[in-house]
Amino acid sequence: MPVGAILFDKDGTLFDFRATWAGWAEKFLLGVTRQDRARATEIGHHIGFDLPTGRFRPDSIVIAATPAEIAEELAPHLPEIPLHDLLERINDEAGQAPQRPVLRLDRLLDQLRGLGLVLGVATNDAEAPARAHLAGAGVLDKFDFIAGFDSGHGAKPAPGQMLAFAAAAGLPPGRIAMVGDSLHDLVAGRAAGMRTIGVLTGIAGAPELETHADAILPDIGHLPGWLAAHKDRPAQEPAPL
Repeated sequence: MPVGAILFDKDGTLFDFRATWAGWAEKFLLGVTRQDRARATEIGHHIGFDLPTGRFRPDSIVIAATPAEIAEELAPHLPEIPLHDLLERINDEAGQAPQRPVLRLDRLLDQLRGLGLVLGVATNDAEAPARAHLAGAGVLDKFDFIAGFDSGHGAKPAPGQMLAFAAAAGLPPGRIAMVGDSLHDLVAGRAAGMRTIGVLTGIAGAPELETHADAILPDIGHLPGWLAAHKDRPAQEPAPL
């Protein structure tokens, strides 16, 4: 059965992770520490971000965790800020973070829609910032489905967002490709019974992703070629959670 829909992760997949979130991390950390660079650097280490170099560690919680999980990780190091307020600040800053698309998203998405594909986004970001980012890139209306960790379907690596998209698209999971840059994306897709495609525009490298991916692509611009070459191949069996 050919692929009838594609579900994209957002950060590291549609948007370049390093170019987008290094700036967010620096601004956020300096903001919550009142421009105390030494303290901001120390707190940054707890979320896997090195402020002096502007780089994330491969195991950074920011890469795949939800804003709520990031807030809980930061809370012991920012006791002066209530957890609810900390989460609100994370979401507010995230919504304003300048996004750098990995390529001309409008052209690619129009090409995919022209093939009759249903398109969706599943992110561990909150839904409101996700919609703001897509709108800022001029592609919000290209998607038939958008879900964040707070949309009622759970967060990756659980398959709830994947299954909600399958239901919305009216397709069995085996006819859907999940495209993402992290293990959370691929594990969630595989658990739902989808085809899984890893892209290298995030922090993770091919060796980390390949055990959970049907294919590894340099970026999403290679999707049309992959679709043409694999249109008749079935998905692998769902992986246990």
